[in-house]
Amino acid sequence: MRRIVILFSGNGTNLENIIQKLHQKELLVAAAITNNPKAKGIERAKKYNIPVEVLDHQGFASREAFDQALVERIQKYRPHLVVLAGFMRILTPVFTSTIKNAINIHPSLLPLFKGARAIERSFASDMKVAGVTVHWVSEELDGGKIIDQACFHRENEDLEEFEAKLHKLEYELYPKVIHNIIRSKSPSSPHINKSAH
Repeated sequence: MRRIVILFSGNGTNLENIIQKLHQKELLVAAAITNNPKAKGIERAKKYNIPVEVLDHQGFASREAFDQALVERIQKYRPHLVVLAGFMRILTPVFTSTIKNAINIHPSLLPLFKGARAIERSFASDMKVAGVTVHWVSEELDGGKIIDQACFHRENEDLEEFEAKLHKLEYELYPKVIHNIIRSKSPSSPHINKSAH
């Protein structure tokens, strides 16, 4: 069965949704890795007996040093896919040049509203639609190739309602995209490059 590793930093709601819908059905969640020792997602993952590794970014001298340690943790599990689910780190080329099979979900219709506070910026815009994007991770922040998007028409929601609608789209779209990627990988597909450093 194909394996994924999930990276997260916070509440872990997308993490738990992926586990509930796909773990031991479509794939194995081999591990969940967080940079935040206080992340609520840690308990969510442990509830399903998913191995959790905590790699506190504050213990590293640079982003590159953290990313090197992160890459080494990921490679232990030989995942077919690395899934970023609320992983609040800007990744360096140390990560992106080695981990080629990584995807992320972003709470806007990229290329609009890249980076931080995307929900608030999207909400404050004059756009009549809003949505979420799943994309490949690249060296450019939220700039990798778009895999899929989902959207809704706005109806005078307040910020809380707006955010809830975005999360609902995330919970529907992300497992579907992961499922499709995993299914499309042939048995001979290479694992993550272990030689690059």
